[in-house]
Amino acid sequence: MSTRVYDCLKSIAEKIIENKDFLTDLDREIGDADHGVNMARGFQAVIEKVDPEDADIGNALKKTGMTLLSTVGGASGPLYGTAYMEAAKVFAGKTEVNGDDFKAAMEAAIAGIQKRGHAEKGEKTMLDALMPATDVLSEKLAGGASLVDALTDACVAANEGIEFTKTIAATKGRASYLGDRSIGHQDPGATSLTMTLETIRDFLKS
Repeated sequence: MSTRVYDCLKSIAEKIIENKDFLTDLDREIGDADHGVNMARGFQAVIEKVDPEDADIGNALKKTGMTLLSTVGGASGPLYGTAYMEAAKVFAGKTEVNGDDFKAAMEAAIAGIQKRGHAEKGEKTMLDALMPATDVLSEKLAGGASLVDALTDACVAANEGIEFTKTIAATKGRASYLGDRSIGHQDPGATSLTMTLETIRDFLKS
């Protein structure tokens, strides 16, 4: 019998795999046309390697990060891998999720991504979705909202972040080679990150 954390990761994997072509098409406009393919391959490996019966959220996230790091090519592997491994430290030994831990995990993921990718908000990366989502989550939790309600608003902020990436030029990664020609295109990493948050939101509602 599978654990909740495994079922959630499986839902994320299914979402990414389902949108493989869409994510690849986005990347074709400003990158190497491999984001969807690479992420789908990585998450397929995740659901094969994570122990379905291990209820330790930290263990599952650490294994997810290590798997993504070793199987996803390009910049996405190191960045997503780091994000999951940093989040894993927050959930080490825990079998349930609460708002404070989820917020801390998102903050840890941001710090890891920034350290690994030397990126900041406003450079047309996944941070343009993750950082505003985290800010909103923190604000809503502080106001007494449940994790699901706070995450719902955070997903709205993440989608607004995707729209924001269309208005700016890329300064990181392959897309930076295009300069101003990258304006008008949404960032694939911000998109897959938002899909991840939306999947978690929907899973927690169920």
